[in-house]
Amino acid sequence: MSNRPLLSLVSVALLLAACGERQSAQAPAPVADAAPAATQASLSFDEGLAQARARQAPLIVDFHAPWCYSCYFMATNVLTGADWDAVEKKAVVVEVDADSPDGAALKDRYGIKALPSYLVLDGEGRELGRILGEQTRAEFYPQINRLVDGGQPLTAVAEQVRDGSAASVEAGRSVLKSYQARYDADGGLRWFAALPAPARAALRQDAAAQLLVARLQFLKAVQQNDAKAALAVGAQVLAGDLGCERPYELDRYLAFAAQQADARALVAVQRPAMEKLVADGVFGPAPCADKRSAVLSLADVDAVLGDQAARQTLLEKAIADVERQIGGDLKKDRNLDDNLRIYRDQLAELSGDYTAYDALMPKLIAAWPDDYVYAARWGKSLLARGQAEQALAQLDAAAAKAYGVNRLKVAQDRVKALQALHRDADARRVVAETLKANGPWFPDEAARLKDLVKT
Repeated sequence: MSNRPLLSLVSVALLLAACGERQSAQAPAPVADAAPAATQASLSFDEGLAQARARQAPLIVDFHAPWCYSCYFMATNVLTGADWDAVEKKAVVVEVDADSPDGAALKDRYGIKALPSYLVLDGEGRELGRILGEQTRAEFYPQINRLVDGGQPLTAVAEQVRDGSAASVEAGRSVLKSYQARYDADGGLRWFAALPAPARAALRQDAAAQLLVARLQFLKAVQQNDAKAALAVGAQVLAGDLGCERPYELDRYLAFAAQQADARALVAVQRPAMEKLVADGVFGPAPCADKRSAVLSLADVDAVLGDQAARQTLLEKAIADVERQIGGDLKKDRNLDDNLRIYRDQLAELSGDYTAYDALMPKLIAAWPDDYVYAARWGKSLLARGQAEQALAQLDAAAAKAYGVNRLKVAQDRVKALQALHRDADARRVVAETLKANGPWFPDEAARLKDLVKT
């Protein structure tokens, strides 16, 4: 799931800051700055909602972005074939680039915290549910068909949670899962606490519901930066049956555990479960959709434990596995391409040898020539390694194709490269040109760009 930033352990604590925002009552204003024509959706959100209302059909809003490796997995492996054709006949589908101004406004409006996200609304715009992240076909289609075929607004589902009946427990699970999908820990826990006592007791006796409540409690502790609670409840959550979602919870836990005096003891407890998940879900008989997060989480565990040999072996095995699947054709599967990129990057960081990574990046740029992403990532890596001249060439190439919020992010790295080369006047020019082209959108990123040349 592509809300997982690929950062060092000291940075992962920021993973889920500012979650649980409320839905805005206002629609996003029309904007002129959009994604390149090749990535524009055929329907706008407003057009899709109007069609859904006219057809009395659900609306599926597919939030994605060009850097989102999970989105490419879904597009290539899941949103295809007769199953997806059947869904499209029953529902209106709108694709939303979350990095464009319109897409970012919709993302904020509906509190989308992870990509990809599949938000399902009825014709009146009321939420029926949402599905997050990479899913296998076997996981995705039962969920999407349940929402499309007979989904009810979440308020109606919540009203069904009244007692200890099986129907009440099933509805309770759905509501808790919805709060988790919105990253609204506080709202979910308040809803649970306000339930009638029989309903609350029945949910506490249900293993799946109990784990969902614990995950909300853990998320709340993370959002409040409460280390003591996060460690206690996080260990409880990680003792549960999380399946392929284990890496997401483990990442949150590691952000706190790695800072403790007994970090190795805390993290060592988590290693067997992660090793089993990687053995089965990455290299074995029960593949997870998001193999990348499993590999990187186990690599992070190895890093905390100081086992660099195990970390290197894992990354080398993951690289060999991906290269076998790609078979030399980088145009075959962009999800696999990006997994290869990050594994190569992680291994290079570990060994200090970037030869293989630097050989891969121009091949990825050539395989996906219309996209800014790989030139931007390579430029950022070169800049971090002190190679400002080489970085600037890649960042300039990326800037010609970047749009929306990423225009500003690429410009920030261009300015840093220019400043490293003592080209301060050019740096100021880049800031002025980018702000003019960007318009009034993404004020936080615009402010960061301005700050780079204030002194």
